[in-house]
Amino acid sequence: MDDPQGQVGGKGGMVAIVSTAAYLGLEARRVEVQVQLASGLPAFVVVGLADKAVGESRERVRAAIAAIGLSLPPKRITVNLSPADLPKEGSHYDLPIALGLLAAMGVVDAEALSDYLIVGELSLDGRIAGSPGVLLAAMLASGEGRALICPGSQGAEAAWAGTQVVAAPDLLSLLNHLKGEQLLSMPQPGGAEEGWSGTDLRQVKGQETAKRALEIAAAGNHNLLMVGPPGAGKSLLASCLPGILPPLDPAEALEVSMVQSVAGTLAGGRMTRVRPFRSPHHSASMAALTGGGVKGERLIASGIVALHRR
Repeated sequence: MDDPQGQVGGKGGMVAIVSTAAYLGLEARRVEVQVQLASGLPAFVVVGLADKAVGESRERVRAAIAAIGLSLPPKRITVNLSPADLPKEGSHYDLPIALGLLAAMGVVDAEALSDYLIVGELSLDGRIAGSPGVLLAAMLASGEGRALICPGSQGAEAAWAGTQVVAAPDLLSLLNHLKGEQLLSMPQPGGAEEGWSGTDLRQVKGQETAKRALEIAAAGNHNLLMVGPPGAGKSLLASCLPGILPPLDPAEALEVSMVQSVAGTLAGGRMTRVRPFRSPHHSASMAALTGGGVKGERLIASGIVALHRR
């Protein structure tokens, strides 16, 4: 690794550093979780442009650590999510904050965590719950040559990235794995869904010219504009198009699965080879499709980047 990780001591107190990810559209960026234990009035502060869900992680982390029989030291605990100018959203920061805190307390070896990228939400009883975007974090970890620590329920999803994955069901079993006392098994990639199960073009009676246009568009990878009065069958014909399109190639399937991972709909880590179909209302605006504000702008920007890469 070209960046210092682990545990650093100084006059201000012990600092432990672990890695996690922030999601910007379909892009994951590495974030350092820096945890400091310092003398002073007991407090637990999270800084680094964190949203409400990240700020609430203090109580989830406190309860999860108490569930495994430990208590926080009576010191000033400061958690910094670096880079501090990058917005942090979501509950997947719980687990890296907890492990960074345990490393600063000396419960787990900070050096052992330096090779991992960590994501996961904590329950009050110490279970590690699933969170959206694990596949993106796994791709980032694979690109940086790191292993991934993630929720046990999402190990099959993360295994598609081809990196080493530690999928832990709860905090105690994860600590036992890191100490070498009870190793967790390596998860296998989930299956792949094959075959279109939606509307079939054979079910459409008549409309021979329109069906021929659909076949030409599918064969030549062309755009298609259908114009006609309400009830002419435009929506029905459009819903039949995925059934005559070729399956997604591996790169396309991975990109579609990344979108599903961010949306939290990648059930059981199963990737799909079927081309997705969406039917928004014809009057829907861009803001209605992607969401307004900064998050919507990021989704639009990531979509534009994906189109330019093709």
